[in-house]
Formats: sequence, C-alpha cells, structure tokens
Amino acid sequence: MTILTSQTVVGVDVAKAEVLVYRADLQTTQAIPNNRAALKRWLKTLPAQSGIAVEATNIYHLDTVELAHELGHQVYVVDGYRLSHYRRGVGQRAKNDPCDARLLARYLAHEQGGLRAWSPPPKAYKALQSLLHRRAALIKARVSLAQSWADEPRLEEELKCLMETFKHSDLAIQKKLRDLSKEAGAAENIERCKAIEGVGVLTATGFATAFLRGEFKDSNAFIAFLGMDLRVDDSGKKTGSRRLTKKGDPEIRRLAHNSAMAACRSATWKPFYEGYLARGFKKTQALVILARKLARVAFALMKNQSEYQPNRPLQGCPAT
Repeated sequence: MTILTSQTVVGVDVAKAEVLVYRADLQTTQAIPNNRAALKRWLKTLPAQSGIAVEATNIYHLDTVELAHELGHQVYVVDGYRLSHYRRGVGQRAKNDPCDARLLARYLAHEQGGLRAWSPPPKAYKALQSLLHRRAALIKARVSLAQSWADEPRLEEELKCLMETFKHSDLAIQKKLRDLSKEAGAAENIERCKAIEGVGVLTATGFATAFLRGEFKDSNAFIAFLGMDLRVDDSGKKTGSRRLTKKGDPEIRRLAHNSAMAACRSATWKPFYEGYLARGFKKTQALVILARKLARVAFALMKNQSEYQPNRPLQGCPAT
C-alpha cells in the first residue's frame, strides 16, 4: 500500500567504510563516511521526521540507525533476505550499492504502512543477549574440544583442566546473567517461565530477555519476534512446505528446542508431543511445535503476570 505523504524518504545502503544514501524527493545519491561525526552532519541536513530505510548488516548499520532515531527521524531496518525478494518482485535486474539505496527508498515509500519503525532496545536487553551468545560460544567450544581430544590419551590431564576452566567460566556467565536479570527487573518473569515443565533457567532467561525488547500485541507477535512462526507456501489445492522464518535470535530458538526435548518426556507435555507423532509428524517437527507452545505459554505468563498452572493437554492443536 502506497503511503500518500510529504515525508522525505531516504534509502541507505550500508558498508563498513561508507554508507550510500538515496534521497527520493531530490533523486540524488550521496556517499557518506561511515563514522558517527559524518553521519550526524548528514542527518542534520534532512527535513524533520524523514523516513529512512536502512538495510541490516552485522553491526555497520547501528550508528546510522541510532543517530537517526536520536534526531527524531523514523527509521526502518530492512533485512537483506526481504530486500532480495523485493528486488526480484519488482523486476530489478541490477544489484549494486546505488541500486540498493534506491530500492530501499522505493520499498519504504510503498510498504511503510506494513512496517514497524525501529526503536532502541533497552540496555538490559542488549547486555543479556550478549551474555547468552557468549555462553553459547563457550559451550560450542567446549563440546568441540572435548570431542577432538577424547581419543588422545596423552592429553587426558590437559583435557580435564580445560573442562574445569570451561565449567568455571560457564558458572561465572550464569551468575552475571542472574545479577543482570535482577537489575533489569526480569527475575520474576524468569521464575514464572522456569515453572513450565522442561524450561530451565537459561531458556527462561532467553524468553524473559526477548520479552524486554518491546510491547508485543499478542503471542503471535512474540513468536514472530523469535523467528518461530511459519512461512507457508500454498497454492490452490496444493499444500506446500512449512518452514520456520528464523528471523529472530537463533540462541533463544536453540534453548527453546532443548527445552522441548526435555518437556516431551514430562507427564504434562508427553501427550501433546505424542499427539503430533500420531498424526504423522516427524520427531523434529513435533519438537518444534512443542517449543513454540512453550514459548506461547511463557509469553502468557509474562504478559499477564500470572503463575503457571500445569494441566495435561491430550492432543496437539494446529494453532500452536
């Protein structure tokens, strides 16, 4: 849907050294050094409350996004996957930085009504997310090293020492997570989520961290934020494949999947899990569905500030 507005629309293609900006009203393209001073000078030349579409990168877009928001502009962060499909959809043949900047401006001008403006995450969210990811890297390194050295008896003592070091580091990170959760006011939500069968302290921390990011209209919005919603590919009488969008934090999805593997053995969730197996779903599919259900329950507890009351779901429900 095209937004009929006099708002200035700008597309920003980001690279490490510079950003290429396209201003739709003037139809001009300009290269700006990707440093805060140069970006701030350029942003101050834009009309108030301009609409700025920025392609997401690893970290190189953050200065542009944060400064533009501070100066009162409406910022929209567009992921590369979506932009790539939009490029194909409009029949654009070329792909280079100037073309991408123009494409971002075009995307914002026509799709702004369905987009959500970027807002800065709470500091606690960024800190908790960082610790969760650092712990995941630690565990991955520990498992890789343990497997690599397991069949070398001459390194047995060294391996034991390393495993102890990994253990102490893991405990230290978990303590920092607990302390930071208390400071952020997320400790009560973590306890609520921990009451769910199969959900441990780390998964509960992941759910509570995601909940800190913003106001979610309902559980569907929360599931979509986690990247656990489905991409459907149907046409006519044909039922196509269903795949997770995987747009959210991969570490929280991994933790939720681990919780589903534990929950499927509990008295409460085993009938739910086996109900999907009986309907022909594969084990991985049933675990993904259960993980999504656990996330929905966790969201309801945090949203309503209520306590978990276990029941015994006897069969799967497509709505999960």
